[in-house]
Amino acid sequence: MELPAALRIAVDRMLDGVKLADLQRDAARLSERYRAETRDGRLHMDDAAAVRAYLATRLPATYAAVRASLSALTGARPDFAPATQLDIGAGPGTAVWAAEDAFSSLTSVTLIETSAAARDIGRTLGAGSAIAATWRDGDIARGLPDLAPADLVTMAYVLDEVSPEVAHRIVAALWALTGDTLLIVEPGTPAGWQRILAARAALIAAGAHILAPCPHAAPCPLAAPDWCHFARRVARSRIHRLAKGAEVPWEDEKYLFLAVSRFPAAAHPARVLAPPRDGKNRVTLKLCRADGTAAEVLVTKRDGEAYKATRRAAWGDALEIAG
Repeated sequence: MELPAALRIAVDRMLDGVKLADLQRDAARLSERYRAETRDGRLHMDDAAAVRAYLATRLPATYAAVRASLSALTGARPDFAPATQLDIGAGPGTAVWAAEDAFSSLTSVTLIETSAAARDIGRTLGAGSAIAATWRDGDIARGLPDLAPADLVTMAYVLDEVSPEVAHRIVAALWALTGDTLLIVEPGTPAGWQRILAARAALIAAGAHILAPCPHAAPCPLAAPDWCHFARRVARSRIHRLAKGAEVPWEDEKYLFLAVSRFPAAAHPARVLAPPRDGKNRVTLKLCRADGTAAEVLVTKRDGEAYKATRRAAWGDALEIAG
């Protein structure tokens, strides 16, 4: 997956003239904070240097994770056409770019971000958008400002920066602001899975309908050391490779997400939980199923159309299959 052309051009302009050594240093510092899920009271993007490092190294992966999550959401609710979006912990507006790509119906967005540097850079990146964007300061750990509900509420890679107690309050506040659908995206780690499970339980208790990735509202059938997560291959630009000191022109972003709505999905197909394993005239799939169970399913060439469908299936896909 690649960034939209307009965003890629805007990022290149933003990074033009930045010294490579400075970008590499700032990127390494930011990467360590993300990997360690550091909670020291500081923002991951607390100054312009950190935001530029994010643009070079984390923006493509975060965009890919959010965009893929939105695709799963629309797969469950193909009629969903939001006009308004509220993005919490917006950074430089990554989730809004993904939503704009997913929904031609969007007309206005509100972005809440604590970092002044991220807000400033986000405004510059989005200057050419036809969608009306309102940027607001807001420290989600202390409580959200007064906001109007939105059709689509998004929050990506934010819960890893706050305590579980604060996360619980944030999720409740987001659901109260959700006019239709809420999407939460987190890193695809065991810790991220636990945060998603906590949010899932709270939202189900509040009356939310699960859209994706789960095909059911029963307790998660997976048990540690296993965990639910997905992956998206991300194309690395030249500056991305240089900032990370990498030679491979791509990377795999592991992520997980939860999409819930005030309206139920029309169908609940199974979800592919791992890369399918191909053999001679057979495919083995790990599936989460609508009955609340997870299991490996073997599909062979003798299964006809089901075999053709499974051969095309990828990790994270929704799949109508018996068994």
